[in-house]
Amino acid sequence: MASWEAALALLDGDLRRRGAAERTRRAYGTDAGQFAGWAQGRGLTVEAVDARALRRYAAALSERRLEATTVARKLASLRALYRVLRDHGEVPANPAELVAAPRRAAKLPRVLNADEVAALLDRIPTSTPLELRDRALFEMAYACGLRVEELVNLDLGSLDTDAEELRVEGKGKRTRVVPVGEHALRALGRWLTRGRPALSAEDPALFLSKSGRRLSTSDVRRRLRTWARHAAVQGGVSPHALRHSFATHLLDGGADLRAIQELLGHAGISTTQIYTRVESARLRTAYTRSHPRA
Repeated sequence: MASWEAALALLDGDLRRRGAAERTRRAYGTDAGQFAGWAQGRGLTVEAVDARALRRYAAALSERRLEATTVARKLASLRALYRVLRDHGEVPANPAELVAAPRRAAKLPRVLNADEVAALLDRIPTSTPLELRDRALFEMAYACGLRVEELVNLDLGSLDTDAEELRVEGKGKRTRVVPVGEHALRALGRWLTRGRPALSAEDPALFLSKSGRRLSTSDVRRRLRTWARHAAVQGGVSPHALRHSFATHLLDGGADLRAIQELLGHAGISTTQIYTRVESARLRTAYTRSHPRA
């Protein structure tokens, strides 16, 4: 009979073997740990939890006015927990598979148009080492459609300037090679020749903080917010918005959805298909505004 502590340790070990990001492991561990506390408070052992108990837990979460996306994420963590327990023979079946996640409202990603992207990137000056870094950083984010975690994990060896390509390690340690555009290459060249050497760092990271260390994801988000305000770009601008914009602009230009999937590093085409919904929503808005009998 597995204790709750042993069950949580099995989940964490499984996520490590699967190459899950540390942030994902922490989130799953926290969610599963909260459920373990709830179950123990009601005298439920690991083996005694069934679909009915999980539905009661989901209802309790909803009564706390948690968003549907949060409840769905917590249930996903419990599906992972009980999948691992089933695989290790601790339970005969996964009760979480019988519990439906709450319906989530469709939420289209924030997309900058081409003029907004140009205003943002072109307004970043290139006078100081940190300005050179930021210009190269966000040119790269948009040119290659990178996740913020992928950006900060890039090393000097990730870039092949001769081939104009970048080697990226994405989710699940899946590696992909993406082309680097001309604007990004120029910005990177300035950063590598004039900016990075001024920081005198031994760290192999492609992008460095002012102290000569690898940037954190929060550093990147903070710097992007600063430059978005500087360029007076309205709405929330995040590294993920640049990634969404990259994909949407490729789709607008006629790129094949499978090619976009590979460039983004999505494991399946279903994730990439959100961009067809973005494009459909954009066209529907244009139609409604412009057609005399819409």
